[in-house]
Amino acid sequence: MPLHLPPSVKNWTSLAGVVIALISLFMIVFLFAVTVFFDAHAAYLGLVVYILLPSVMIAGLILIPVGMLLKIRREHREGLSPEPGWPKVDLNNPGHRNAALIFFVGTSLLLFASAIGSYEAFHYTESTAFCGTLCHSVMEPEHVAHKTSAHARVACVACHVGPGADWYVRSKLSGMYQVYAVLTDVYPRPIPTPIENLRPARTVCEQCHWPQKFYAYTYRAETHYLPDEKNTRWDIGLTLRVGAPHSAVGFEEGIHWHINPQVKIEYLPLDEKREQIARVRYTNLESGEVKIYRNPALAQEGGEAGEMRTMDCIDCHNRPSHRYLPPNRFVDNAMANGSIPADLPWIKAATVPLCEQEFASREEAEEILRAGVLNFYRQEHPEILEQRMADVEKAIAGFLAAFNENIFPYMKARWSAYPEHIGHLVFNGCFRCHAEGFATEEGEPIRSGCNDCHLISSQGTPGSMEYAPMGESLDFRHPEDIGEAWKEMLCSDCHKGLLP
Repeated sequence: MPLHLPPSVKNWTSLAGVVIALISLFMIVFLFAVTVFFDAHAAYLGLVVYILLPSVMIAGLILIPVGMLLKIRREHREGLSPEPGWPKVDLNNPGHRNAALIFFVGTSLLLFASAIGSYEAFHYTESTAFCGTLCHSVMEPEHVAHKTSAHARVACVACHVGPGADWYVRSKLSGMYQVYAVLTDVYPRPIPTPIENLRPARTVCEQCHWPQKFYAYTYRAETHYLPDEKNTRWDIGLTLRVGAPHSAVGFEEGIHWHINPQVKIEYLPLDEKREQIARVRYTNLESGEVKIYRNPALAQEGGEAGEMRTMDCIDCHNRPSHRYLPPNRFVDNAMANGSIPADLPWIKAATVPLCEQEFASREEAEEILRAGVLNFYRQEHPEILEQRMADVEKAIAGFLAAFNENIFPYMKARWSAYPEHIGHLVFNGCFRCHAEGFATEEGEPIRSGCNDCHLISSQGTPGSMEYAPMGESLDFRHPEDIGEAWKEMLCSDCHKGLLP
């Protein structure tokens, strides 16, 4: 039985629409099969399958009725047909019946495919691959840092969007400007933080880190190497007072006391990065007691104007998934895991200072860093090049690998661009508030004792370690003899990421 269709379908525009739609449908089915049966998950493949090809197919389908309408109007202008009116459907007419059958069957298949495609498109746009690899140069620093973070198996949207359709829509609308910024090359380098349009940390972080889970003391061991001939190893073990000594006690003391549901901590930042804080307000929600601590020097600089911010997780954990380690730290790690030979004389001194300069590209950085290490040994210790050239090459390879995981020249992303608020070694961190100067009108200061947040359980070089009795702390001993100077200044005054 021949297939009868309305005469208006027989035009080049509608025919082109049919061809475009069919080819797009075939490619969608084929590429979808590739992703399913061959486990192919390339970022651009998902973009093509779930977004670009469906858009082309819909455009082709739209061309079919457009071509029909244009033909009807053209025939009317030429006097070949009466004035067009509302379409009449007569199922006794074979052409109408076939057209209706094709329409209903095609529409059903399209709706079914659209449901699957929309579902897959939603998950694709929510995937880490979409967020991290679609715009390679822009998001490369964040994507690389995320892969080595504690949240490596947590999708980007779990923190940056969170649950709920409203925030999903809001994030996609915000993403439209980001696409424009990338296409027109007007995005900032580095990408600024803090990001103002994130959801409150307690509605995102607490999806996993719920406040009912109390953490007791935890132990942290660190290994450092000094920039001397032997790369002297210095180990330090810290008992972090995250919570109370026992988890059953709750938030009565410890670092996480700041998010105790019985108290409210607010502060007044003077800059966008929240590095300078002029005022802190403590409110006991049970008793109603209020204490206001002011830093006279900073309060005079910025005045008392501004909006107080309620402290939450992000005020300390401001780099939970995108940490860029300072050079002294990533070189220490590379030496500890063996990718840089720790017994190669002067290697710490040869590598870390080179990272202070900024580079235009990764290729330029690798060339200059490699030449810098070789020149250091060639000028200062040529005998090492003669005797241990293979180890020097291995050290350079390990150094460059660590560099490329933490410093991204094109985006100007490096440790110094993103201050980290946990700790107080490289950045002020805790000392933004817990430092001399903050006090109430009655003279009560904010506590800033070393043992308030951690206890030094062990310190020293292997073979001559000091150990503290359980529950007690050693007096800090600086790895290098600088007298009492470390007591008179902040750690971050010297340690800018380039010192041990």
